[in-house]
Amino acid sequence: MKSIYKIAVAFLLLLVSCKEKESNNNKDKPTVVTKGESEFDKIKLTELDGTPIELHQYEGKTIFINFWATWCGPCIQEMPSIQKAKTSLKDEDIVFLFASNEEVEAIEAFKKKQSYDFHYVRVENLEQLNIIALPTTYIFNPDKKLVFSEMGYRKWDNKNNIDLILNAAK
Repeated sequence: MKSIYKIAVAFLLLLVSCKEKESNNNKDKPTVVTKGESEFDKIKLTELDGTPIELHQYEGKTIFINFWATWCGPCIQEMPSIQKAKTSLKDEDIVFLFASNEEVEAIEAFKKKQSYDFHYVRVENLEQLNIIALPTTYIFNPDKKLVFSEMGYRKWDNKNNIDLILNAAK
């Protein structure tokens, strides 16, 4: 019975994380978080060499954090659209971080096979952040406030989603 329950939960999470979100209209409103700075301070990231990342170093910039995994199909599927969005926003003060809780070797192997211009990092406390599905994206405004949080695939390079990122930067 426990196995059936685990399979059902896993299937439900897969369905949630695979839903594509392309626009920001009334039918598809992103979750806007109003908890303030506490979420910013909860995130524990390190560089792939183990050096701790102090998110405060990006103060005054918009921070786009995509939580992903090498085994996550929807994560990999949305990466080309994130690369295009990142490229189109290159003149903006936006930091893109790609955080996985996998072993460094797995992240490095993935990185070598891809041609993305991403800043790959390790998240040390994924479970404490209550992230239950991948991909999950957080966007912090320049004042360190979490203004966007969403689980699931999104086509980040369409106009509405580029505007969503730009609006977070204000």
